[in-house]
Amino acid sequence: MATRRHNSGPKAGEADEQILEATTTNLSQEKAEKEEKEELDITAAAISPLEDDESEHFKVPAETPEDLITEVIHVRDDPTLNPWTFRVWFLGIGLSTFGGILATIYYFKPQTVIISTVFLSVISYVLGEAMAVMIPRKTAIGRFLNPHPFNIKEHAAIIVMGSAAANAPLAIEVLAVQKLYYNKEVNAAVGIFLIFASQCLGYGFTGLMRRTLVYPTKMLFPDNLPNNALLEALHGEKAQVKKKLRIFYIGFIILFCYEVIPAYLMPTLVGVSVFCLAKRDSMLFTNLFGGSNGNEGMGILALSFDWQYIANPSPLWYPLQTLFNNFLGYLLCIAVFCGVYYGNIWSALSFPFLSQLLFTDESNGTNYVQFNQTAILNEDLKVDPLLVAQQGLPYFAATFAIYILATNLSITATFSHLFLWNYDDIKTSWAFISLENLKLLVTPSQWNLRFWTFIDSKRGGPEDKEMDPHYRLMLAYKDAPDWWYGLVLILSVTVGLITIYLAESTLPWWGFFIACGISVVCILFFGAQYAMTGFNYIVQPVVQMLGGYIHPGRPVANMYFVLFGYNSVWQGQLLLRDLKFAQYAHLSPRCTFAMQMTGTIIGSIFSYIIMSSITTNQRDILLSIEGTNIWSGQSVQTFNSQAIAWGGMAKSLFSVGQRYEWVTLAFIIGFLLPIPFWIGHKFFPKLRMNYLNTALISNYIGLLNVGVNSVTIPWFLIGAYSEGVMEPS
Repeated sequence: MATRRHNSGPKAGEADEQILEATTTNLSQEKAEKEEKEELDITAAAISPLEDDESEHFKVPAETPEDLITEVIHVRDDPTLNPWTFRVWFLGIGLSTFGGILATIYYFKPQTVIISTVFLSVISYVLGEAMAVMIPRKTAIGRFLNPHPFNIKEHAAIIVMGSAAANAPLAIEVLAVQKLYYNKEVNAAVGIFLIFASQCLGYGFTGLMRRTLVYPTKMLFPDNLPNNALLEALHGEKAQVKKKLRIFYIGFIILFCYEVIPAYLMPTLVGVSVFCLAKRDSMLFTNLFGGSNGNEGMGILALSFDWQYIANPSPLWYPLQTLFNNFLGYLLCIAVFCGVYYGNIWSALSFPFLSQLLFTDESNGTNYVQFNQTAILNEDLKVDPLLVAQQGLPYFAATFAIYILATNLSITATFSHLFLWNYDDIKTSWAFISLENLKLLVTPSQWNLRFWTFIDSKRGGPEDKEMDPHYRLMLAYKDAPDWWYGLVLILSVTVGLITIYLAESTLPWWGFFIACGISVVCILFFGAQYAMTGFNYIVQPVVQMLGGYIHPGRPVANMYFVLFGYNSVWQGQLLLRDLKFAQYAHLSPRCTFAMQMTGTIIGSIFSYIIMSSITTNQRDILLSIEGTNIWSGQSVQTFNSQAIAWGGMAKSLFSVGQRYEWVTLAFIIGFLLPIPFWIGHKFFPKLRMNYLNTALISNYIGLLNVGVNSVTIPWFLIGAYSEGVMEPS
């Protein structure tokens, strides 16, 4: 958890005013050289490190978002720091390549690992400091390679570039499914451009919305605060961070050496279950206690000693309330999975206990017959009802159906929970959608039709109390013009429209534009909620359902509909997060734009190369039910199964009266879930029903559906120790 900073002394308010005045007056280009020099001197004085004063503390807990962002991160800036160095490009491109490759590799692992920005922060700091120390500055080349000490602006720029590349794009799922299940390998150039278009589409949309979703104080992005606080700590006074760095280096070396053991010397340490070792021939024991491999079992009371799997995501900074609700969901998951499977709901005993594949009704407990999806498609890759009638409708593994149902429950329960428990916060946060602002949108005189001309139309200025204090410091820099983001959007739409035809997606042009329209709406609403709460909504099931009913009988088209209707939302939220990170770090907007675009291009290229290599060399493993403890096709299988089910046979499988009707009805039930607890808390407040979050609980009901489940118990134990023991102390 981020530690709150102490106040910088009795005159901190005066210092902050000097900072704001200095940084804003530096913008004036009409001042004489003498006045500019005096202003820079004032700025230098204002941004000098402030001495901590233990006698005065900030308010704990913070009462407003502004309290929080000014307590965790110092409101000061040095506009003279240069992020445009060889070091930034060298390390940024290197870490972008590394992050893109690693993220794609782990997408095909039994346990998906996310490359965190904290990891990028630490590794880039170590490498940046090493270059600053090891490269001499005596020659012209040396001064080019190492112009000055490694500064916080360089550090932030490297993180932004690396973060843009270190996420496995959804497009590789689409391309992998086409290659593995449809024997259709898309041309390499088409594949790379498809990835780039799907990634940048969200960038274009969110870039144009940044005044609403990034600049205001209430758009907090709480998951950025620990990372920005880390940057300030690393680049603060060396004497103050020396002890922290020594602890970090010791921990890093120990963990680096230890990780060799579970990763290479003893892979069995990924999952250890005493019960499975005691009775290896029991399928019941395997289903309940197994969990060292993907789709092996629920991992009850199993232990894992591999930190790379346990810490994904890291349990160290989850609040106790979140951990408590997640644990309740975990217990319910065990109960529901056992009840559904051993109660033979949806003919569960005829199929594997855990699987993401589709099966036929010819399967039984000893022989699982996979559904032949190509046998129901015609030459146009559309579902033929006559062929479906011959083969029969497919079945999910019952636990996978529960996973989809639980996900749908959590999506709509989230809305109800927020409106019931946080209505005042939501009402205040959405005040920007006022009648006055809506009138401006429909007033032609307010439009900038000459989009190629840069107009600095930032909302407000230093006197605007709604603006983030860190944003006020950003007024010292030139903004990235809207037409830059508009051009990215136009290029993304154009390239995306071309590639869906070259890739034989079967998605018509009008379906492509509907998907883009859905992503715009979702980015605005879900992006704002992510900014305010830190909860990143997974809206893929909703988009997939809409695509299934808009384009019935077209599973491939459904995948591409989801690609542009959902991936754009996900990438857009990541862009917003990084824009806010750059704002907190006071990195210039134009540098941020360049770093994000560069990282996206690098990530697109290398993610395609790695995906193509893995799907070629590990094809049989990726198509198998369990995979191995090294490779797994669980993510590809999940995406393909849902595309066939929703895109090909939505009405036959999920409509009311059909086999999986409760999966669709879960959307309605989810809206109702929080209401009894809200009413109960109103009448019986001492029962603390407000501690229960039905959205989190229902989401975790499908937790054990996939992955290496032996990590679950260690994850909860470490999280509880971190928040319950270490944090209070």
